[in-house]
Amino acid sequence: MGTFIADLVLQILSFVAQSERENIRKRQAEGISSAKLRGVQFGRPIKSAPNDFDTLIKKWERKEISTNEMVKLCEFSRSTFYRRLYEYQLLKGVKQ
Repeated sequence: MGTFIADLVLQILSFVAQSERENIRKRQAEGISSAKLRGVQFGRPIKSAPNDFDTLIKKWERKEISTNEMVKLCEFSRSTFYRRLYEYQLLKGVKQ
């Protein structure tokens, strides 16, 4: 009889916990959708390439400037630089 009561209490607590998790997910989804309706932008802001990125890329490809110099001139991290380089090459149709 004691284990039956313990199992019953455990089942009730499990049900309450599951219901609370579902309520949390529902409230979170409602909050996200209302924020999107208000125009809130999620995620990290996109860092755009400088205006003279074409000329800098050409200098970098001719090895007139190093990758470290390129990163400093663009004020990018190394990974952001390579991501923007890849996007630039896709835009220009350059073969890799």
